[in-house]
Amino acid sequence: MSVFNTMNVSATGMTAQRLRMDTISQNIANVNTTRGDKGGPYRRKIPVFEEINTHKNFSNMLNQYLGEYSKVGGVKVKEIVEDKSPFLSLYDPAHPDANAEGYVLMPNVNSLEEMTNLISANRSYEANVTAFNSNKSMLAKALEIGR
Repeated sequence: MSVFNTMNVSATGMTAQRLRMDTISQNIANVNTTRGDKGGPYRRKIPVFEEINTHKNFSNMLNQYLGEYSKVGGVKVKEIVEDKSPFLSLYDPAHPDANAEGYVLMPNVNSLEEMTNLISANRSYEANVTAFNSNKSMLAKALEIGR
């Protein structure tokens, strides 16, 4: 097992959380967008994470079984999906996108939920930074022992 594998795992976590924060920022920026690319209101986007599985071939699985972890995974973004929850309906007959009854379909974005998710993503990012820096510190101390 390479000494840099734990750094790679932390780096993939930081990359995934940064993309999560970018997606949340996009959701917040479009909280009042009533007309998007597809004609309807903006739909909230959610990143879906999955494990980077490096133990798929027989050789790596055998090494894992024998206790020699040749590669360590991490996390990656599998896809960004649209939230299928219903749109909010707001009565505003003066709005250009209002229907015949005077209701406007608003995006399915809840600002409070997005801010909570942003705080969670930020803390997850910080945890990965802390793990990365701790590993870097341990490697530096190990190099000092060899002097």
